[in-house]
Amino acid sequence: MRVDVIDLRDFYGQPLGAVVRRTVRRQLLDLWPDVRGCDVLGLGYASPYLGVFRSQARRVLNLMPARQGVIRWPVDARSLTGLVEETALPLPDACLDRILLVHCLENSEAVRPMLREVWRVLSPGGRLLIVTPNRRGPWARADRTPFGHGRPFSRSQLTQLMRDAQFTPTQWRRTLYMPPFGFGFLMRSASAWENVGQRIWPRFSGLLMLEASKQIYALTPERSRFRVLRPVPATSPSPSIAGRQAPDTSFIVRAER
Repeated sequence: MRVDVIDLRDFYGQPLGAVVRRTVRRQLLDLWPDVRGCDVLGLGYASPYLGVFRSQARRVLNLMPARQGVIRWPVDARSLTGLVEETALPLPDACLDRILLVHCLENSEAVRPMLREVWRVLSPGGRLLIVTPNRRGPWARADRTPFGHGRPFSRSQLTQLMRDAQFTPTQWRRTLYMPPFGFGFLMRSASAWENVGQRIWPRFSGLLMLEASKQIYALTPERSRFRVLRPVPATSPSPSIAGRQAPDTSFIVRAER
């Protein structure tokens, strides 16, 4: 069951949500430092993170699944948000350079059909970036946050899912090591939690971030197995008609490859 869009908006409007947004944004900018001239799509609830790309990217679009609901984004400019069915994106093939999935994969009820659509609209040289709760982390068990809902993933599960969907993992990030509580002293020390967590307990991060590329297979044309049938004049004599040699109208069909 998807988290409602109003609950997502309210979470990111709180101090804890602001800390999560800053933490994840730092990793996003490290993975995608330059998106100049790119068409960028956010699918799920990616609006808290797409703003960092608006100044560089050629186009930025935010699509939200119908079961989740939709709110306007950005609030201070022309809306770039649409409400869609995640398994039938209203976009042409290979039209996007970057796709960001946030609050999407873990809440989807049709993961594989959704990833097939993502594969379809992503360009051959494009990149997919998934942000999802870590199965081993404490945030996947905290239902006070949006990351405590839906299905969390381990690194091996994500790797297999990407391979099944014809994506190749290229980069990994683990982030959000602070406990999932909105206490002031914890939020003020979020950077310290990140530094310590990366060194001491890296497998217990709150979130996994996976960048993947689209697999393109080159198909070698197979030699045709159909045989061509050509009529060839018969060499045997034709029967006579009233003592006269009848014109030869018979044909032998000879098969040639």
